[in-house]
Amino acid sequence: MKNILLIATGGTIASKRSDSGLKPLISSEELLSYVPAAKEFCRADALQLMNLDSTNIQPKHWLAMAKAVEEHYDQYDGFVICHGTDTMAYTAAASPI
Repeated sequence: MKNILLIATGGTIASKRSDSGLKPLISSEELLSYVPAAKEFCRADALQLMNLDSTNIQPKHWLAMAKAVEEHYDQYDGFVICHGTDTMAYTAAASPI
């Protein structure tokens, strides 16, 4: 069975309604709980790296994502980074992973 690390960064996928509109409030563990069938084909752990609206993602956050993968690289077979869509293309283009 493969070992997967879900790395949460926030974004709309992690948002709930608040008094000031949508806010990234859902934890990495809660995101993982929404996919119970994953237990049938992998062992998944969750890491809450940050919980930002993706419009606020900056180069320092790209480095933090890359560092998280690097630090856990030998422990996992794959990584899933949950990221908002507003700046996902910038993160993908800038990231060394």
